[in-house]
Amino acid sequence: MNSLFNISNKTVIITGGAGVLGGSMANYLAKQGANIAIISRNENSVNNKVKELLDITSNAIGIPCDVLNEDNLNSAKNSILDKWGTIDVLINAAGGNLPGATIGEHQTIFDLKMNDFRTVSRLNLDGSVLPSLVFGKVMSKQGFGNIINVSSMAAISAITRVVGYSASKAAIDNFTKWMATEMAQKFDGKIRVNAIAPGFFIGNQNRELLTNDDGSYTERGNTIIKNTPMNRFGNADELNGTVHWLMSDAASFVTGTIIPIDGGFSAFSGV
Repeated sequence: MNSLFNISNKTVIITGGAGVLGGSMANYLAKQGANIAIISRNENSVNNKVKELLDITSNAIGIPCDVLNEDNLNSAKNSILDKWGTIDVLINAAGGNLPGATIGEHQTIFDLKMNDFRTVSRLNLDGSVLPSLVFGKVMSKQGFGNIINVSSMAAISAITRVVGYSASKAAIDNFTKWMATEMAQKFDGKIRVNAIAPGFFIGNQNRELLTNDDGSYTERGNTIIKNTPMNRFGNADELNGTVHWLMSDAASFVTGTIIPIDGGFSAFSGV
C-alpha cells in the first residue's frame, strides 16, 4: 500500500465498537492491518465482536468499559498499552438516544423529559470528551496521535424530534474544533482531532423511526430520502474510506474539521 495511506500496525481504539457503525469501522480497519481495541459497555456484545474480528486478524482485543467511567477508561488504557505500547487513534463512536429526549409525532417540546435529555447529553458528549482526555493524554506524552469523533447531520440543522441527540452532537462539533486547536497549539501539531458527520444510516436506534414492519419507509424516512440528493440511506461501510484517510498521513494537515458523509443532504436546500 502507498505509505501515504498506510495504517497497518496502528493501534486503534473504537468506543462503541460493538455497534453497527463502530463495528463496521473495526472490521474494515482490521483488514487494513491495524491493531483493534473494541470498547463497549456490554460484555456479551464485546465478546461477540472480538470473536468476529479474530476471523480477520489476530490483533484484536475487547474490553468491557463504560465510557462515562474514568476508572474503567484508565484500566482499558493500561491494558492496551501493555499489549501494544502506543495508542495511535481514538474513534469515539459510542453514543445513543432515549425516547424521553425525542419529541414524538403528537408531542411538543414541552413533553421533553429532562432526565433523559441529560442522559443523552452525557452519553454523546461526555462519552466522547472523557475518552479523549484519558487516551489523548497518552498521545500528548508519546508526541503523536489522532482522535476522530462521530457527529451527525442533526448537529448542523434542526432535525425534527431528536432534540437531545441534536444538542449533544452540536456540542461534539464545537468540542472537536476546540480540542483540535488546543492539541495543535500545545503539542507541535502532531495530534489531530476531527469528526465525521454521518447522514442517515439505518441502525438499531433509528430503525423504527425510518422503516415500517414491512420494510417500507415511514413518512419520516421518505422525507429524508426526498432531501438526500443521492436518493438513498447510507451503508455503514461508506464511512470507512473517510475514517481511513483521517487516520493516515494523507490527512497530516487536516484538523478541526467536521466532514459530512451524507449523500448530499447538507448541500441540498430542499427546493
